[in-house]
Amino acid sequence: MAGATTGVFNFEGGCYAKTIRLSPEAEPEIYETTRRFGTVLENVGIDVNTRRIDLDDGSLTENTRAAYPISHIPNATRDGRGGHPQNIIFLTADAFGVLPPISKLTTAQAMYHFISGYTAKVAGTERGVTEPQATFSACFGAPFMAQRPSVYASLLGKKIEQHDVNCWLVNTGWTGGPPGVGHRMKIAYTRAMVNAALDGDLNGVAFVEDPFFGVQVPTSVPDVPAEVLQPRNTWADKDAYDAQAKKLAGMFRANFKQFEENVSDQIKAAAPQG
Repeated sequence: MAGATTGVFNFEGGCYAKTIRLSPEAEPEIYETTRRFGTVLENVGIDVNTRRIDLDDGSLTENTRAAYPISHIPNATRDGRGGHPQNIIFLTADAFGVLPPISKLTTAQAMYHFISGYTAKVAGTERGVTEPQATFSACFGAPFMAQRPSVYASLLGKKIEQHDVNCWLVNTGWTGGPPGVGHRMKIAYTRAMVNAALDGDLNGVAFVEDPFFGVQVPTSVPDVPAEVLQPRNTWADKDAYDAQAKKLAGMFRANFKQFEENVSDQIKAAAPQG
């Protein structure tokens, strides 16, 4: 395929976005799609009299969605193709509030986190989920992987090295504690961190190693308070943070045991050590 040598490609032709509490200030493009013909809304509340939707209504579930064609986004690339990336960003939503909001990964760490595919379920997203639950989906899409996850991870690692790509783990989940204690990371902060990574603004910044997950965390990001970058600083109860970070690190290692016989020692060594 041309994409294998010329860059990345996408053939989905649209997006399936979460819409709970979506606002025109935080996400104007996606918000606008919910008002346009051709968008399919799922689990979104609606006033049966006025027929107006309520994106703040989580009475059925927090997992409200909008499926819309790519043509609804004005600055989208219609041909679905791009060159080789300079940056790869893995998104996760850590409901335990212990992963850094942005961190830089080595190639081995990128392969490890790609195989792990970590995120977390929160109360209200699925029936029976009443508290944060860790969930791992290999390659961030385990049901669709025909080969072993290590096969895809190996290909990813080769591409990263071949094109000298920076890899980032971005946590859009909670800060200051789990739900009910902390709060969701401000989207303005996440956007600022992603933009800084893409624009090269983090190239000359000092990094420190996270003691639990071993990833490199920038000490400063434009337009983001420094204390937000270190998740432990956002917790009032530091001991509770340490306990939860150690617990999540253990979850990573326990989940990865199923993949260890098919990966290199470098990838195994990239596991959280906390």
